[in-house]
Amino acid sequence: MRIFPAIGVAALVFAIDQFSKWVVMEVLLLGRRSEFLEVGPFINLVLAYNRGVNFGLFSSSAAWQPFALAAFAGVVSLFLFIWAARTDDWRTSLGCGLAAGGALGNALDRLINGAVVDFINMDCCGIGNPYAFNLADVGVFAGAAFIIWSTWTEGEPDPPPEAASDP
Repeated sequence: MRIFPAIGVAALVFAIDQFSKWVVMEVLLLGRRSEFLEVGPFINLVLAYNRGVNFGLFSSSAAWQPFALAAFAGVVSLFLFIWAARTDDWRTSLGCGLAAGGALGNALDRLINGAVVDFINMDCCGIGNPYAFNLADVGVFAGAAFIIWSTWTEGEPDPPPEAASDP
């Protein structure tokens, strides 16, 4: 049973995501002061509102859509917490917490703004990338990676702890 670590990780991801969006919108004034801020050779900050899901799929201006997508994220997060409560695998628990925290961060955006606030854009070598993402998306992606890792190694015993050597 690893529900409490999963809840803690979810709360941390949620808080970091919401804080980063506040900094981008209220401190850096991205979208009001400037449209684009180059952070490094591959990373730019650009404010974007995603009304759909990944890459803007299923976006519409229907008034009910943000609430439906937020409710869906809430239901998925509930199932992730139930999964974390039933597992003994730390990778699954960590993955569930990361994914749930990210999903809930984006769900709150939908309820407050009617869309998910995205602001990280990556491009390379003169090839522009029209898409942006946020730290909640990173949490969801990393969570899925941990869950996949745990399923690939399911049934394999954890390595025994190293024995303490006597000096």
